[in-house]
Amino acid sequence: MVESEKGAVRRIVMIMIAVVAAGIIIAWLYYSSVNNSIDPRIIEAREMYGRYDGYAGSGDYRLLFALFDSIEDVYLATEHYAGAFETGVVLNNRSAALITLVLGEGKIPPEMNPCSSLSNDSIMDLARLYAHQAESLYLKWQGRFSGLTAEEIRGVVREQFLTDLYADSEKQAERYLASRVKEIERSVAETDRRLSVCYTNQGIIQRHFEDYEGAAQLYRKALDLWDRNLSAENNLNLLLGRPLVKRNIIQKLFPPPRDEKRTD
Repeated sequence: MVESEKGAVRRIVMIMIAVVAAGIIIAWLYYSSVNNSIDPRIIEAREMYGRYDGYAGSGDYRLLFALFDSIEDVYLATEHYAGAFETGVVLNNRSAALITLVLGEGKIPPEMNPCSSLSNDSIMDLARLYAHQAESLYLKWQGRFSGLTAEEIRGVVREQFLTDLYADSEKQAERYLASRVKEIERSVAETDRRLSVCYTNQGIIQRHFEDYEGAAQLYRKALDLWDRNLSAENNLNLLLGRPLVKRNIIQKLFPPPRDEKRTD
């Protein structure tokens, strides 16, 4: 990849990470206001997302990866969340951060780079592993809950979710469960968009390894799932020698509702 193209891809990835970070901060602010109905076992993980923006903005990837590890540890400590979409988000964000380490080569001080001793190919291989793990988790999550009603979701998760859950009363436990059912419903509606970001990461990785046809296929797959994916669109445009598309910040931060994203 020539330097000018590498710089363009780096800018696209940074936009993608900024959008993800903004979404996380918005979600964190929301959850902060409704913690009385959120499972207390994972509140700490959601609060930790409040540090994401500062760590990403500082360029200190050692802190960023340590944050990912801490968030993941909270989710993995409870069986219900070990295979949940939240874990997939951590995996995919970790993949994106590894990609930026390669694309930002020479601009990140070794003391801020946890992968400074690894080759770029090794870092990209690791990024691919995390992206594939995220993809697998998202697909399983979608297959498990897609098409189910709220009552059906409640029946699927109730026993596992309530195991080891501390609540002041049965009523409070039911409130936590009801909140979780709503989260699962929202997460199923967002799975295609999360998969789209995942395939974009995979496409960037394939391009790094000069598999241009494979990269183009992944970008198109990403756009089939979410046609407002600016990162996938511009990475494909870059690969095909077409002009990059610009959108305003509102369009980047607030994608249209799901029924406007897909018409098929």
